[in-house]
Amino acid sequence: MGAPDFSADLYREITEFAQGTPSWVHEAADVGTDGGLLLFAVLFVVGWWRARGLDARAMGLALVAPFAMVSAYLVSEVSKSFIQEERPCRAVAGAVHIAACPAPGDWSFPSNHATIAAASAAAIVVAWRALAPLVLPLAALMAFSRVFVGVHYPHDVAAGFLVGVVVAPAAALVLVLAARPLVEALRGVAAGAVLLGAGPAATQGPGLEIPLGTPRPAAAAAPMVGAAVPMDDASVTMPDVMGGVPPRRGPLR
Repeated sequence: MGAPDFSADLYREITEFAQGTPSWVHEAADVGTDGGLLLFAVLFVVGWWRARGLDARAMGLALVAPFAMVSAYLVSEVSKSFIQEERPCRAVAGAVHIAACPAPGDWSFPSNHATIAAASAAAIVVAWRALAPLVLPLAALMAFSRVFVGVHYPHDVAAGFLVGVVVAPAAALVLVLAARPLVEALRGVAAGAVLLGAGPAATQGPGLEIPLGTPRPAAAAAPMVGAAVPMDDASVTMPDVMGGVPPRRGPLR
């Protein structure tokens, strides 16, 4: 498969710009892709730890996130073997590249790095939505870096990113159907509770478990008829206690 002309032209522009940047930018771009993948691995672990205090579905999504990422990677890798697009660092005449050009047979379309980055970010967002503003831009930057260092066309990383954000969430939502009951079962045994946590707190306070359906006590009971009434208040009179009519005040006529 040959690359589209617009993508090859854009590749030349980006790589020529990259060559004019400082050497520390070259090193950061070359190392940054793998460093970003390591950060995603750390976030998978943090997501598991966070889910120890959440319900079984949340823990299930945290556990299946790496498997969802692998599912997207497999789709990308199988696609590469069928499409067999040559790397731009060999196919584009006069190509300049910062990173070493991969060996022949390591095909270009789609970008596995872009797929893994996007799939990791998407799986994390499904399990922990608040991290979307952090992980999605990071995945996009990692995908762009593959063009910046000269080993992928722009359309390679765009396709890889699309595979990641579509396949990984779909895989996570399917896999959690099996993971959720498994988490519930494992949390019922000691070893499973240590690894997966006990889930949301089931008590209202230390040692005060209130079963569902238990009626709440009344705030204050009304005094029974005939009950003793404190007489230390001078304003309480016998008619107040007996329910009679208070005596008339003032001179009798």
